[in-house]
Amino acid sequence: MTSPHESLTLQLLEWVADKPRTRAELMDAWKTSCPRLSIWEDACADKLIGCGLGPDGFVFLTDEGKRRLLSQALSA
Repeated sequence: MTSPHESLTLQLLEWVADKPRTRAELMDAWKTSCPRLSIWEDACADKLIGCGLGPDGFVFLTDEGKRRLLSQALSA
């Protein structure tokens, strides 16, 4: 069974993989007021996504992020 945190992380990875997005778009779409729910920050810390510099920098899946997303797709 997938934890709620893992499910949200996978949703974020799918969202990033869907099309090119800027850091500003990510911050707007994945903002939260709950410090215990920092999905995008955790994904960065886990090296699943990377970001270009500044708000116009693009967000991208790292190789590890691609592997995580692919492994989830294969197990579904």
